Amino acid sequence: MREVAVRAEGLGKEYRIGRPKPGVKTLRETLVDALPFPLGRSQDRWRGSATSEEENKEWIWALKDVSFEVERGEVVGIIGRNGAGKSTLLKILSRITPPTTGTATIHGRVGSLLEVGTGFHQELTGRENIYLNGAILGMNRRHISEWFDEIVAFAEIGQFIDTPVKHYSTGMYLRLAFSVAAHLESDILIVDEVLAVGDHAFQTKCLTRMEAMVQRGRTVFLVSHNTATIERLCGRCFLFSQGRLVAEGHPSDIVTQYHAASVHLMAQRDLRFYPGRAHGSVPVMTDVDIRNEVGEATACIRMQAGLSIHVRVGGVADLIPPILGVVVKTIRGVPLFTVNNRFISPSRTPQVISEGTISCHFATLPLMPGKYFIDLYLGDWHRDVDIVHEAISFEVAPADVFGTGLLPPKEVGPIFWPATFEIVSGRPAFVV
Repeated sequence: MREVAVRAEGLGKEYRIGRPKPGVKTLRETLVDALPFPLGRSQDRWRGSATSEEENKEWIWALKDVSFEVERGEVVGIIGRNGAGKSTLLKILSRITPPTTGTATIHGRVGSLLEVGTGFHQELTGRENIYLNGAILGMNRRHISEWFDEIVAFAEIGQFIDTPVKHYSTGMYLRLAFSVAAHLESDILIVDEVLAVGDHAFQTKCLTRMEAMVQRGRTVFLVSHNTATIERLCGRCFLFSQGRLVAEGHPSDIVTQYHAASVHLMAQRDLRFYPGRAHGSVPVMTDVDIRNEVGEATACIRMQAGLSIHVRVGGVADLIPPILGVVVKTIRGVPLFTVNNRFISPSRTPQVISEGTISCHFATLPLMPGKYFIDLYLGDWHRDVDIVHEAISFEVAPADVFGTGLLPPKEVGPIFWPATFEIVSGRPAFVV
């Protein structure tokens, strides 16, 4: 029998931006309102109030008309660009914020991990926070004590368990927060991007733990920008855009749709204010363009064709010598290969550059048809000064590279490689 764990009907969440909520006044507004007319705001009745158009600009729908049903035991991935409404949805389902419109019906106890250390108190020790967090989830002290040793062992913070969590490193904080949410009983687990923090070993450990929870029939909502994790863990996927649920279905199909929509093919891109720049980078690379074998600007090449990447540099201190790294990735963010002039052609690189152009040339690219991203790294022998993720994208069009009219299926991977085959018979053939 079909058993629904979560049902959302017409969910919407509206926020006021730039001003406090109605009825809440700043000190400045209170003082101005206290002044006698004509200095006070009572004169507004003569001037007229703000137009409805101006008022509408002060409000934004973070979530709009979202409806879905999730059955008990389902694992649902939620993807979308930043600001698409994913976290707002999870906050509504976690009862952190009420919806402006619509309803969310939840059957079962909800455990949430929306950010590192949700529900933790900085002044309390790790031990005290385990019991506090368990109580918030509705667990009694006896049940928490039964799981206590396993929680501490998973978090790997045994010697610090009686230390206030304000002294924990980010990694320790995360491990304990995830361990509490993963071990204490809840019918529905809501996880928002916590697997993006921590070292590789811990991320692997978290994935293993979540797979175990899935096998035990727990309902899970998982938000992550790591689409490989979504495909690995989830049976269904929601795609959000501008506060709306725009697609749902099998994770591989929805992930492909998401990445394809995010690739805006262009032969040239201004990088000075590009949001893909890594935090802390100095904007050294000003723009980048892609050209084909004959030097024409293009965002599409044929299979086995050549490609050039030209990066302009300006307005920075000298790089001695300049080192440009190029990483080619699939639209799912999987790196395929990388090159840089540190180990390919150091002798051909000028010793000093403060502005100019650095180019990277590929005589041929062994890529299957599809869309690809390029990450750029610029620095010197010792450090990377400027890093831009997904700086530009390009497409590879099909071509009869083998002269047979046939190509390998896409499922075997994004790389093709020419080879020759020789067949030698083990015994002579007899012709009658």
